[in-house]
Amino acid sequence: MGKILNWNELKAVVDSLRAKGRKVVFTNGCFDILHVGHIRYLKEARALGDVLVIGLNSDKSVSVIKPGRPVNQQGWRAEILAALEMVDYVTVFDEDTPYELIKLLKPDILVKGGDWKKEDIVGSDIAKETRSLPYVKGISTTEIIEKIKKLNNLSM
Repeated sequence: MGKILNWNELKAVVDSLRAKGRKVVFTNGCFDILHVGHIRYLKEARALGDVLVIGLNSDKSVSVIKPGRPVNQQGWRAEILAALEMVDYVTVFDEDTPYELIKLLKPDILVKGGDWKKEDIVGSDIAKETRSLPYVKGISTTEIIEKIKKLNNLSM
């Protein structure tokens, strides 16, 4: 079994790990163009527990919350995340939010970036603990895309 699992496979793994006393950390996002902000965030998230699970927005759900995106399709994004040593498992969700997935997994710690207020974090009513990690200013996928567009216009 690899790191990219469907919901049922992941639920079984999480239940087994929790039965062994392992602390499960969950985060979610688009992770469209992986950058240093993501890497720092994922390292910090992983340090909070024993297992880091990522709920990855599907292409469909990304396009709803970020018009004109994703840049990279969900299979590629999942494979890139799964290749990171700090990531234990990745699963894809199609919904606008990961609420149903969080309800299924019942993570010990739910984590989002510092640009989220704790009270606005979807699933905070389910997880035992909710954390907001520092946001790396000036580094985002949107900013990277805008910089590429400007560079492209300059070279024309």
